[in-house]
Amino acid sequence: MGESMGKLRRTNMCGELRATDEGKEVVLMGWVQRERNLGSIIFVDLRDTTGITQIVFDDTISEDVFEKAERIRSEYVLAVKGHVRIRQSVNPDIPTGEIEVVAEELKILDEAETPPIYIKDDDNVSESMRLKYRYLDLRKPGMQANLKLRAKAAKVVRDFFYENNFVEVETPTLTKPTPEGARDYLVPSRVNPGEFYALPQSPQLLKQLLMVSGMDRYYQIVKCFRDEDLRANRQPEFTQIDIEMSFVDVEDVLEINEKFLFHLFKEIKGIEIDLPIKRMPYKEAMERFGLDKPDLRFGFELVDISDEVAESEFKVFSSTIKNGGAVKGINVKGYGDEFTRKGISSLEDYVKTYGAKGLAWIKLTDDGITSPIAKFLGEEELEAIIRKMEGETGDLLLFVADKLNVVYDSLGNLRNELARRLNLLDDKEYNLVWITEFPLFEYDEEEGRYVAKHHPFTSPMEEDIHLLETNPELVRAKAYDIVINGDEMGGGSIRISNSQLQSRMFKALGFSQEEAQDKFGFLLEAFKYGTPPHGGIAYGFDRLIMTLTNRDNIRDVIAFPKTQSATCLLTDAPTRVSEKQLEETHIRVDIRKDE
Repeated sequence: MGESMGKLRRTNMCGELRATDEGKEVVLMGWVQRERNLGSIIFVDLRDTTGITQIVFDDTISEDVFEKAERIRSEYVLAVKGHVRIRQSVNPDIPTGEIEVVAEELKILDEAETPPIYIKDDDNVSESMRLKYRYLDLRKPGMQANLKLRAKAAKVVRDFFYENNFVEVETPTLTKPTPEGARDYLVPSRVNPGEFYALPQSPQLLKQLLMVSGMDRYYQIVKCFRDEDLRANRQPEFTQIDIEMSFVDVEDVLEINEKFLFHLFKEIKGIEIDLPIKRMPYKEAMERFGLDKPDLRFGFELVDISDEVAESEFKVFSSTIKNGGAVKGINVKGYGDEFTRKGISSLEDYVKTYGAKGLAWIKLTDDGITSPIAKFLGEEELEAIIRKMEGETGDLLLFVADKLNVVYDSLGNLRNELARRLNLLDDKEYNLVWITEFPLFEYDEEEGRYVAKHHPFTSPMEEDIHLLETNPELVRAKAYDIVINGDEMGGGSIRISNSQLQSRMFKALGFSQEEAQDKFGFLLEAFKYGTPPHGGIAYGFDRLIMTLTNRDNIRDVIAFPKTQSATCLLTDAPTRVSEKQLEETHIRVDIRKDE
């Protein structure tokens, strides 16, 4: 059984004391990182959220306190009173390494069993164990540092937007189900039988209503929910920095957000990012990098060789082009010698996961050209390809021939994979770019209609409005994403604030007037009473922190995350509920097992 603190009260944190504190009487409290019993002397590393101090129990201490110290084991919770003295052997690896505390009084506040995971950053334990024993995992200095940085970033966000006349407004967590976007998490209503709330995927409609309300500038750090398949940088519940502004166009939104990002990087990382941040239209990003979130820290840009091979004897190329596809390539400049045939074969396996049927290649060596497709290409044709690809000795040229979306997806991801394999990614470099002029619509094969690429309230560019009814696929949106090192950190748009234009948008999306009224009636009603031009952006706060901490898994920057199957191993959620709870919410569960 643990002792009480009694009259002992902490005077200092375990990471604070320095040589200048020599002789000072202190009281420290924390967990035992490790203990070393040398018989006549016992050393204990005492840890709290600020760091570690070495505690010494020696023969100057009373016998009963020394006997108590002999019982100490890892992760015991202690209160120690003593004096600071200079260490004989300095530990340069910790900030408190010049001093130690000679104990005079000890209270074991709680004992601990041997933890199922080590409390150190490089423990290499499985992620499932880390999540099951998250409260132990969070004792690690690295995890605590992540959460502290997250807390500091949240303060930086609030300070910046407050100082720039944004009003923080909390929007409700129980909202109306939305028909567009990802699946909603539904919440049954007890007092309205058979009806459901949804947890918000974002406060989109409500922040637009705040602009109709005349709030002018709004922000919120807000929890959002999406019932979708998960991956390393996606969670079912996540946090957004949500922003909306009135009387603005694209440049106004980008300008204030560039100031915010400059402030954030300076405060958190001590880095001054270059302003203005580069702008790149969506079309250019796709043509050069294959993805709408390009990593600009390295080259390997896509090159179109369709014209050069349109009449080729190599039917893989020429027939693809005749069928409306394209042939594009990447020059792995100067790294040809890094890839054996086996290595190139693994790259082919990689692009197949993105739908490509294969990967053609040409290697330029001191001994000439090595390529399994060279024999199908004429000499002039081969020279034209190499010239277009700016190929030189030492280069590896990689090609995909397929439908344009497959070519973009496979080569866009391949260039990122090449950079990873060649260790070209510097996590101390931050390359930011705005991607602009997104398509307003994308065609959904399953539904057989156009759907909004962002959401139905995104404004088209004025010069494209006339194409809404005739060529919707050509309409560009006043939409923008901020991309950092190949990850989308946030996105937004200028909204439609004109009722007639909104009606045309719904019609282009295949909504009848009745459907639009049923789904968005409250917003359309509000738009009748004077709506300012408005727009905004939302950042994925968890993703932003993941980038600022140089982590590659979003779960490392969230205190209590879910697994990739949306479960919580710590609390065992989700779980079955009692029949009484189901009755109260008018729900009958009908789970059929596969026959």
